[in-house]
Amino acid sequence: MKSKIKSVLTVLFGVFLVAFSVSVFYAPNKVVSGGLSGFSTILLHTANIPLSVTNAVANIILVLLGIRILGKDFIIKTLICSLILAGFMEVCSHIPPVTDNVMLSAVFGGVLYGFGIGLALSQTASTGGTDILARIAQHFFPHMAIGKLLLFIDGAVILASFIVFRDFELILFGVTALFVSTFSIDWLIRKLNISKLAFVITDKGEEIAKYLVSTSPRGVTLVDVTGAFSNQKKTMLVCALKEREMPAFQKKISELDENAFTIFSESQQIVGNGFHVYR
Repeated sequence: MKSKIKSVLTVLFGVFLVAFSVSVFYAPNKVVSGGLSGFSTILLHTANIPLSVTNAVANIILVLLGIRILGKDFIIKTLICSLILAGFMEVCSHIPPVTDNVMLSAVFGGVLYGFGIGLALSQTASTGGTDILARIAQHFFPHMAIGKLLLFIDGAVILASFIVFRDFELILFGVTALFVSTFSIDWLIRKLNISKLAFVITDKGEEIAKYLVSTSPRGVTLVDVTGAFSNQKKTMLVCALKEREMPAFQKKISELDENAFTIFSESQQIVGNGFHVYR
C-alpha cells in the first residue's frame, strides 16, 4: 500500500509539473514545443479555447480511437491522468506568467515539462496526447519506431504554429523547448536507473555478509580473492545498492571491520530482485 501511494503521488506531482509548465511558461508566451500541449496553445490564442478544455476533449477522442488497439489498462491509466492534467491546467491557468521572456519560458518550461513527463513515465503512466496518437500510428506502421513517430507529430504541430502565428522565431523557441524537455526526460530516467556497486575486501566476509543480509533488503555475493602483494586469502563482498543507501552501508562495514577496503562503482542499470528499471 505504501508503494502504491508513493507511485500515485509521484504521478500526480509529475502531471502537475506538466500542467504548470504549459499554463505558466509555454502558453502565455506562445511557445509551441509540439504535442497536444502545443496544439492547445495554438487554440488558446486563435479561438480562445482554454487549455484544459482542449486537453480533456482531445484526449477523450484519442482514447476512444485507441481503445481497441492499446489495451484496457493503458487506456484507463491514460484517461485518468489526462483528465487530472486538464484539471491542473484549469487551476494553473489562474497563476500569472512567471516571465514574458520567450527564451526563459522555453528553457525553464522545458525543464519542468520534461521532469513532469519523466516522473509519470517512471510509474508507467502517460499524460496522453500525442503519446496515444503515436502508439495508434505504430499499430498500423509497426516498422516505424515510436520515437520517430513522436518527432514527426511534434514537428507537424510546431510547423502549424508558424502557419498560425507567422513568427519564425517562435519555431526556434519551440524547438528549443522540445530539445530541453526531451533532454530532461532522458536525464531523469537515467538518474533513476543509476545504482551503486560496492566491492568490499575483508577478512570477515561471512560475518559481514550475515549482518548485511539480516539488516537490509539487499543481497550479498561472496567471492574468494587473493592479494597479489601479500598473497593473503581474503573475501570480497559484492553488493548492489541505491546511492542513498551508501552512507549506512559504509557505516555498517566500518563497525564490523575498520580495516575493510571498500570500492564504490556506478552502475547505469541493474535488473533483478529489489531493483526497478525505469523506462
